[in-house]
Amino acid sequence: MYYNNDMKIIHTSDWHLGAADGGRYLLEDQSHFIDEICEIIKDENAEALMIAGDVYDRSVASAEAIKLYDKAMTEICLGLGVPVIIIAGNHDGAERLESCSNLLASANLHVAGSLQREVRKVSLSDADVYLLPWITEEKVKSVFPEKKDEIKSIEDAYSVAVKNMEEDFDPSKKHILLAHAFITNSETSTSDRAAVIGTATQISAKVFDAFDYTALGHIHKPQDVNEKVRYSGTPMVYSFGKEEGQEKSVTIIDTKDMKRKTIPLHPLHKRSTLEGSFDELIKADYPEDVVNGYVKLRVTDRPVGMAGLSQLREIYTNLFECESRSFDNAESSITLTVEEYERMQTDPVKVLESFCREVCAEEPSEHLKKLFEDAVAMVEEDPA
Repeated sequence: MYYNNDMKIIHTSDWHLGAADGGRYLLEDQSHFIDEICEIIKDENAEALMIAGDVYDRSVASAEAIKLYDKAMTEICLGLGVPVIIIAGNHDGAERLESCSNLLASANLHVAGSLQREVRKVSLSDADVYLLPWITEEKVKSVFPEKKDEIKSIEDAYSVAVKNMEEDFDPSKKHILLAHAFITNSETSTSDRAAVIGTATQISAKVFDAFDYTALGHIHKPQDVNEKVRYSGTPMVYSFGKEEGQEKSVTIIDTKDMKRKTIPLHPLHKRSTLEGSFDELIKADYPEDVVNGYVKLRVTDRPVGMAGLSQLREIYTNLFECESRSFDNAESSITLTVEEYERMQTDPVKVLESFCREVCAEEPSEHLKKLFEDAVAMVEEDPA
């Protein structure tokens, strides 16, 4: 049985399992928000969990990301006995995600990887959830060839796909759409890599007017588009800048009256950008969750070379990147990620390049690099 008296459905999206930042995978943080979502399911006595696309961060997911996904779905679908309804986003490998979908449905995991002519929905007591994965104009034209002359934009494509679903509506039920789309005038974040490129994929929210609620994914900031259309946002902060101030959450819809509420999620690591002089940042007069969180530093008074960055890393153990003044131009800045710093530690030539930039304010010549490589090789052969 899929329902209870409360008839609550949780809307989430854009998990981006397997995402990395600064050369560091975020699987521990992602496991943390999955645990939180499981607790919310139990506390709210939820009827179902919806994930509106971008389950993975890459179309070919890493083994670690797949393992975490498998653990999460097993816990929710089998451990908690709650169905999970998933659509593919633009980051997901649609065919891979949808593999064995009929078999998975018998275990309460409902996945739509790509658009099909047959309407795909999951019935939950008094509501039907319709599944609309990420689409393109070409995909819709191939599924509905008789409509290809009508499809002159991505909004036309969405309209065709949605109207096909509307013909299936049961008037005695509520109608919920699970979709992955870029709505005009929605507010993006730095981590919205695909959305910030341009406006060609934007559509208006009116396409979804027939639905009682549209649960969207794709944009990372939680936000209402209108009274019936909402982005749940990512369950954790994935970029520095304006996303740092966003409170991440899940959205809960009650199918009795279609009222909704948000429940905050609490990050394993707070993400912060800190700015000040080198001495001020070394002093680290910040709350513990900031110092121990994921940090980007902006040093305002001096260049920061490898030695300075090493000092800062002793204090900010989760330092992702450091921006400071350029050595040769006080008006410009350079940013060194911790990944680049760690690469320098294992590549002597990178150390030489950094030294020349810091001390000589110029790049080493190819001849100098060759001499340096030869000298390093001699030392390695005869360290005495």
